[in-house]
Amino acid sequence: MGHAIVTHYLGAADAAHIVQRLGLAHCLRGMADAIEADFRRWPAFDKSARVAHHSAGGVIELMPISDDQAYSFKYVNGHPGNHRLGLPTVMAFGVLADVATGVPELLSELTLTTALRTAAVSAVAARALARPDSRVMALIGNGAQSEFQALAFHHLLGVHTLRLFDVDARATAKLARNLADTGLHVQPCHSAADAVQGADIVTTITADKANATIVTADMLRPGMHLNAVGGDCPGKTELAPEVLLAADVFVEYAPQTRVEGEVQQMPPDFPVTELWQVLTGQAPGRRHREQVTVFDSVGFALEDFSALCFMRDCAQQLGLLRTLALMPELDDPKDLFALLSTPATTRVQAA
Repeated sequence: MGHAIVTHYLGAADAAHIVQRLGLAHCLRGMADAIEADFRRWPAFDKSARVAHHSAGGVIELMPISDDQAYSFKYVNGHPGNHRLGLPTVMAFGVLADVATGVPELLSELTLTTALRTAAVSAVAARALARPDSRVMALIGNGAQSEFQALAFHHLLGVHTLRLFDVDARATAKLARNLADTGLHVQPCHSAADAVQGADIVTTITADKANATIVTADMLRPGMHLNAVGGDCPGKTELAPEVLLAADVFVEYAPQTRVEGEVQQMPPDFPVTELWQVLTGQAPGRRHREQVTVFDSVGFALEDFSALCFMRDCAQQLGLLRTLALMPELDDPKDLFALLSTPATTRVQAA
């Protein structure tokens, strides 16, 4: 018999159990630290923009990345109309594989984990770019990922007041209800313009696949940090071009962000700074209190790599990893056909 092929499996219920056992604040903090550590070793990764298949209803994407030890990819969709079918807008799963052998070592849900990692990278960027005394955040778009953004900024940056707006008042009511016992002071607002009043940080995380204008230049105030999360594919933006012209713009991976992010509206030579350069001290982040900064966040494969490794380690700590017979084990690795002559151990019963 050849070497045993062990693939671990982490399902949606397992991921939720990790967060329940270790605490959301612990998981957000740990994931943020893991992401920041991997961004600091940016040159060690073989990087590429994600591969996207766009349709009228949404997008399906594959996001690969590797270092010299591990390879990962994420499958993820974004279908804004899914709620009408009783389905999540975003669904995802991912794989961690051994570079030396190609063995898939982990197959994991990434729907809940993506929400955690998206909030965590927002916090990583804000720690580098927002004013340290930022305590009030406007949260425009109150859907499935809004709680995670709110709590990441609360636990990791000390935000204590949230000003909320969504075109769907039920979404705002849902968010306010879910945050009721968190210590956050929640203020529902009547418009995006109302929500940004007095905000140190503005997070936009709307779902519609459209070139929307959620924030305009007249809403900006000196020292504001904008965390633009919702614009994440071609034809989908949230900030007016004048906002980008008035700010210093920071991105994850410029070749991908120029196609998918807020800066898709700008000329190809529009200046942006990659976040890893700020985290390693190779480029300045916030230079003074009056500076307006934008984190044009589209989601990058490195963050999922970090998140998969973090969740795997947590699951191992809690004894939650299960094995999955995903790959065949052969007496002779050159004789795949022999698999067909092996007696079946599991019979599929007719319905």
